[in-house]
Amino acid sequence: MPHFTAKNGTNLYYTDEGTGLPVIALAGLTRNGADFDHVAPHLPVRLIRPDYRGRGQSDWADPATYTIPQEAQDALGLMDHLGLEKAAILGTSRGGLIAMVLAATAKDRLMGVALNDIGPVIDDKGLSVIKDYIGRNPAQKTYAEAAAFRAKTWAHFEGVPMDRWLAEVTAHYNETPDGLVIRYDPKLRDAVLAAFDTTPPDLWPLFDALTGLPLALIRGANSDLLTKATADEMTRRRPDMIRADVPGRGHVPFLDEPQALDALTNWLEAMQ
Repeated sequence: MPHFTAKNGTNLYYTDEGTGLPVIALAGLTRNGADFDHVAPHLPVRLIRPDYRGRGQSDWADPATYTIPQEAQDALGLMDHLGLEKAAILGTSRGGLIAMVLAATAKDRLMGVALNDIGPVIDDKGLSVIKDYIGRNPAQKTYAEAAAFRAKTWAHFEGVPMDRWLAEVTAHYNETPDGLVIRYDPKLRDAVLAAFDTTPPDLWPLFDALTGLPLALIRGANSDLLTKATADEMTRRRPDMIRADVPGRGHVPFLDEPQALDALTNWLEAMQ
């Protein structure tokens, strides 16, 4: 299995599939490269999917390194490992924040950025949900129970078939005789809560650093993390931004919805 070693010695897992335009797909906070399983068949690109340190099949590390700046450096390290001078970034949630940091610190390495349900302002409602679940194993004991729980309680997602929910929970938990276990270092909770306890920084300068890069925003119309008001301000600042508001989706869209695919297709064409 492909791994590379970050500068501080942490072994990080990634997949590298397809040909053409290199797109580094950066997952959500507690998730891994499987975040992009649903959209991958629709993208005619070289799709590179790393697992962050402490997540998925990457090594666990010092929790003090579970930060967005470090994860941005790891993304650059992966590019160097693969001999990529430039790449586009498709960033889901935390992955989009990493993309904005890269735009502010290493813009010359970027070809374009697509943001999946993330912006410079993170709504308190969504933050409270993250604080509640991060670092904790789910109460459900099996994949089937967890899929059924999501289908019943995730009202912000509409019309999602059970096999999709089953694929989601299978990708992000391990099923054991003692129940489901999160597929990441539980100490990520400490690092994230410590970051939340500080005064939130102004992230608009990071968004503004995307100026000049082909940019797309995909937002779940029912998102509790990225409000319509924030998305509208992003559009005001970047009227050329390709935007899709996906109906019947919360945080985050699966990215294979028709609206999301149209936005991603237009974004990829903008980089040709």
